Amino acid sequence: MAEKRNIIVSGYAYPSISTETLDRWLPDLTLLDTFSYGITPEGGLVQLDDQNLINAANRAGIKPMMVLTPMDETGMFSDRLAAQVLSNPAARDNLVNNIEANVKSKGLFGVDFDFEYIPVVNRDQYTALIGAAAERLNPQGYMVTAALAPKTSTEQAGLLYQGHDYYGVGQAANLVLLMTYEWGYTFGPPMAVSPINQVRKVLDYGVTQISPEKILMGMPNYGYDWPLPFVKGTTRAEKITNGEGFTRAARYGVPVQFDPVSQAPNYHYYDNQGVEHEVWFDNEASIKARLSLVNEYGLAGVGYWNIMDFDPNNSKALNEMFNVVKL
Repeated sequence: MAEKRNIIVSGYAYPSISTETLDRWLPDLTLLDTFSYGITPEGGLVQLDDQNLINAANRAGIKPMMVLTPMDETGMFSDRLAAQVLSNPAARDNLVNNIEANVKSKGLFGVDFDFEYIPVVNRDQYTALIGAAAERLNPQGYMVTAALAPKTSTEQAGLLYQGHDYYGVGQAANLVLLMTYEWGYTFGPPMAVSPINQVRKVLDYGVTQISPEKILMGMPNYGYDWPLPFVKGTTRAEKITNGEGFTRAARYGVPVQFDPVSQAPNYHYYDNQGVEHEVWFDNEASIKARLSLVNEYGLAGVGYWNIMDFDPNNSKALNEMFNVVKL
């Protein structure tokens, strides 16, 4: 039997996570990402009351990271706010100062940048911000990580992709999370959340731009239930836990299928009103299939979005296949 590799496992959590769920996840984590701090146009921080997460992480020997998103003081995400800060050198400098002060005052291990939908004109400024944070924090023993959209080419079109420079961010950050999930999503057509054939395309590109030992592969911890027929712009899928995926199949007495292309479980059922539904989620087989890519590509590990629910299949697969390192 091959020797198990050591890998890094990160998990995103809101401060509202239950103590029981967090305690069950902690043994399988290296980093706990507290979601999320926001920003002001001047480069100030919108604070997060994450002391419960920081305390739990420290007790368990896990490193807590502050997640930073372009979220305003009302809790709304804003690409306009991101552009305001990124295009203003004084605001960027101020933000780095505030990140450093927050990390030190709260006993955090570093910062995780999660800016999505960045205008393409601000791409290099975003890379520079991550680099400036790393230059400030790394010599003091703190870590800088960044989450990147699931790109398959450098010039990939689309708001989600154009502002993320894989090579530049890969050079600047200590670790990079590739968000290899949300192919199946709330307003999209029914399909696997993280189909392995699509994940491979992202990794195939990713390792040409970023050292594999810096890459965390994104892992979803949920599924979706779509009412049918799917009507674009109208149909809204219900987000469900993987456990609920099994529960519904049993409740409606339908067999779970396994799609060989996406390597994901799925099924159809009719609800009590006679409406047909299509469900995609994860089971042990689909989780292990994706985790096998960590070895195949020589990645640093994985990052879970998110850990607000505990799925024992994730823990079982991780511990059978890897040793989760503590930093």
